[in-house]
Amino acid sequence: MKLMENNALDMKKDFVPMEQLKTFRDEVTRFMMTYKFALDEMETKIDILKQEFQTLHDYSPIEHTKSRLKSPESIVNKLVRKNHDISLESIKEHIRDIAGLRITCSFISDIYKVSEMLQQQSDLKVLEMKDYIENPKMNGYRSLHLLIEVPVFLSDRTEHVCVELQIRTIAMDFWASLEHKIFYKYNQDVPGELLGELKAAADSASSLDLQMERLQHEVQAIKDAHSSEEREMLKTIHINGQQFRIPGTLLDILGQN
Repeated sequence: MKLMENNALDMKKDFVPMEQLKTFRDEVTRFMMTYKFALDEMETKIDILKQEFQTLHDYSPIEHTKSRLKSPESIVNKLVRKNHDISLESIKEHIRDIAGLRITCSFISDIYKVSEMLQQQSDLKVLEMKDYIENPKMNGYRSLHLLIEVPVFLSDRTEHVCVELQIRTIAMDFWASLEHKIFYKYNQDVPGELLGELKAAADSASSLDLQMERLQHEVQAIKDAHSSEEREMLKTIHINGQQFRIPGTLLDILGQN
């Protein structure tokens, strides 16, 4: 499926034959739809994981998701900036972030938990991973990036489509969103003092993440201790003011039953 050179040239003329224009539009529409379908598949997978955890563990490592699809204009502009040919094959080969999915988690450990669960799914193929949590960018940006190949089953063939995943905590997402707004406001030319403050804010967000992670572990330890105490209490019975421990042999029989 390729956007032929003649099509690209004819689009610059005042008049484009109707049939040629229709073919051109249909090719681009079908091409973009495969990326939309890939996002739909990934969002379904994430929703299944979220519901499973919420049902079985009364907790989900996934807070929320947000997807986005690049516009054809944005895709072409990126091809031009990178001096690549303007064709559908060129787009598929060189533009890997047409479909993007952001997954927001509560804790840093949840990020790696979600990443591991997705990597274990047999129909997904991880093409690339960039860990900006272990190795933050110079400006303080933190996130885990995965480039995943997703099979999309169409009526006449299977397309393997790239989806870029960004998995981050709420604090990381908050910082990244504000940083993007500030750069947009200053048209990428942010004063040096603001860059320093942004870096300091990123460090503060990272410290908050680490502190919340420690608190989560402490709460879990308390919960586990209570569960252990409750289990021990269930191994005793109280009769007429006296406490008796259930013999281990009876517990073994109970376990066999």
